[in-house]
Amino acid sequence: MRLRLREFRPNTGPHRHRVVQPWQPLRHTSLRAPDPVGLLLGDHDGLSRLAGLFSFAAYSRHTIVHVPLRDGVPPDEGTGELVDLVLAHHSYGLRPSRWPALRRTLSPGTPLTVRTDEARTARDAGAWRQRPGPRDELRHTTHARTLFLFGSRDVFAESAMSFAHAAGWGPRQKRVAEGHLAYMTNLPLTDEPGGGHPAEVDVCFKPYPPYGHFRRPGESASRRCPPAASPARPPAPRSP
Repeated sequence: MRLRLREFRPNTGPHRHRVVQPWQPLRHTSLRAPDPVGLLLGDHDGLSRLAGLFSFAAYSRHTIVHVPLRDGVPPDEGTGELVDLVLAHHSYGLRPSRWPALRRTLSPGTPLTVRTDEARTARDAGAWRQRPGPRDELRHTTHARTLFLFGSRDVFAESAMSFAHAAGWGPRQKRVAEGHLAYMTNLPLTDEPGGGHPAEVDVCFKPYPPYGHFRRPGESASRRCPPAASPARPPAPRSP
């Protein structure tokens, strides 16, 4: 997958960071913080690009992936705080408390184009699923209206495949053409101490309005609905 990104190289004290963002915002994708269950709503474009961004994060141990989501079109479903998303490897050592100061340095950035390797991502995701015993999961915390997900190569690859599944099969679900969301998968998160409901983020497909533009896979793109204000055609006169 080809990703167009914006790259930043800010300095904080003696440390130099590498941060990337999508070049264009994911306008019709939103994220609500897990408390303990979060909700990510996305259309085909948003879910597809998230699949690519998680795949890129899997193989970029020294890069922070920042996905601004709060400035998109406000969702009409779900409750809870709308947040941005940050992906970083465990080994990076990013402290969420330091993020607001680092985020303020992200200007102006330079264009960057990368390609992800879907075959490699699928192999590493498969290795994660087949691993016996306890498997690495995404660690998470919410700070400064941002959800931070920390993980390893394989768990980011598995998440990328989950988003790819949601993007590919979401448009095929029943009633999505009427504006209903379709639950597709979830991102399991490391449980917080104290028990209760396991923390996770539900990933749902939802096309953006107006829904007359939406076509399920296999439908003709040339089919158009009649205008809402079109006058009704008068009945044909009966023969005497």
